Amino acid sequence: MVDNKIIVGISQGDVNGIGLEIILKTLSEPALSEICVPVLFSSQKTVSYFRKALNLEEFNFNPLRDFNQINSKKPNVFICYEEEVTIELGKATSVSGKYAISSLDLATQALIDNKIDVLVTAPINKHAMKEAGFKHPGHTEYLGEKLGGKPLMLLCSDKLRVAVVTGHVAIKNVSNQITKENVLAKIEQLNTSLVKDFGIRKPKIAVLGLNPHAGENGAIGDEEITAIIPAIQKAKEKMIVEGPYSADGFFGNNIQTQFDGVLAMYHDQGLIPFKTLAFNNGVNFTAGLNFIRTSPDHGTAYEIAGKQIADETSFREAIYLAIDVYKNRMLDSEISANPLAFSPMKKERG
Repeated sequence: MVDNKIIVGISQGDVNGIGLEIILKTLSEPALSEICVPVLFSSQKTVSYFRKALNLEEFNFNPLRDFNQINSKKPNVFICYEEEVTIELGKATSVSGKYAISSLDLATQALIDNKIDVLVTAPINKHAMKEAGFKHPGHTEYLGEKLGGKPLMLLCSDKLRVAVVTGHVAIKNVSNQITKENVLAKIEQLNTSLVKDFGIRKPKIAVLGLNPHAGENGAIGDEEITAIIPAIQKAKEKMIVEGPYSADGFFGNNIQTQFDGVLAMYHDQGLIPFKTLAFNNGVNFTAGLNFIRTSPDHGTAYEIAGKQIADETSFREAIYLAIDVYKNRMLDSEISANPLAFSPMKKERG
């Protein structure tokens, strides 16, 4: 923290997408510097290019190469590279992947070194990252390796939280990962996150089935019988868990409003309804890590890059959620460290 304000590290994402547009739009809001200290991992030249392109000439930032130079009253730009980058808006290139990796690596290291308190990542293009030598399927897997813990993809809005058992996994490989152990582990992770990260003391969790109609008692697949139902029954010993629900009926009947969290079996089963219901203000939160990371719930949006029409709402909400989770974890740590001492009641003598 600096001046009792949370330091929010921001990776720049793909320079050819909408990342820096939504970042600069968000950081241009004066109120943001009242509640946190933003640090964007980029370069003076890159930020100046987008500042001019977006007609944000009044946007002022503090360049720094050492965290001792941090300014708590305006946005900071940590200099990751000095050279001028070739920007080709709307295109996935190895160059844009290279500088996305550079920003992400330095921001992640700053988080590990406690130079920043939380990390908010702008969208990347997986193909561009792979072309530049990135070895992970996405942010979630990369951060799981770097930050410790077991990552859980958790999409959040003010009314809905959806986690997934399998993240960036090909559909043909999903069923092999739906085991009692995996489903139970994700239920437990989701429950822990709802308690520690969101301050919900007794969360109520819904679990979706894998197959159409949740398997129809084995008529359409048996993963519900062999893995999902046993995991739910075991989880019920310690948590409030219901299911398995058929995904279409569950969201079609608005049943998600009755729960604090929903566990889907695979990426699109959870993310399609989530983005349909909360696309503009949704946030991707990586639960289960020893550090806090959030991101907007959309991608690089190459098709609108450079058109100055990108909506920064999701990115702004990602910053707010990171701050809220940080505060909730601090509060949970205080409660856990100083539990109320048990003191037996003494019956007063008449």
